[in-house]
Amino acid sequence: MEQKKIVLCDTNIIIGVYRNNPDIISELKKIKQENIAVSIITAGELIYGPLNKKELNQIKRDLDNLVLVDIDKKICNLFLELLSKYALSHKLALPDGFIAATALANDIELYTLNTKDYSFIDGLKLYKNKPL
Repeated sequence: MEQKKIVLCDTNIIIGVYRNNPDIISELKKIKQENIAVSIITAGELIYGPLNKKELNQIKRDLDNLVLVDIDKKICNLFLELLSKYALSHKLALPDGFIAATALANDIELYTLNTKDYSFIDGLKLYKNKPL
């Protein structure tokens, strides 16, 4: 029996789907929809961004089909540790800190196009695209 492998997707990955990026769509098909997760922070960023009600409703429907990872005390504590360690030295942004803390707390890989925003974080596993 194949083990379920959850992958946390950064906001730019989901936006890539909306922009019909064929590489991202292909990779997410390999991961399988039931294994695609987003942080509550990513969900918030997506809900904040639409230009109209139609786009907002589509985003909300799409989020209903993904694993949504809530913020808990463990994630909050890791978030504060990450900010303390990397905000000054690497300019770690608040949303990126929460997303990274979510991946770390749940021991899952983070799929992002912005590896420079995360590559310096000790222990964070970045998802590597697997060739077809």
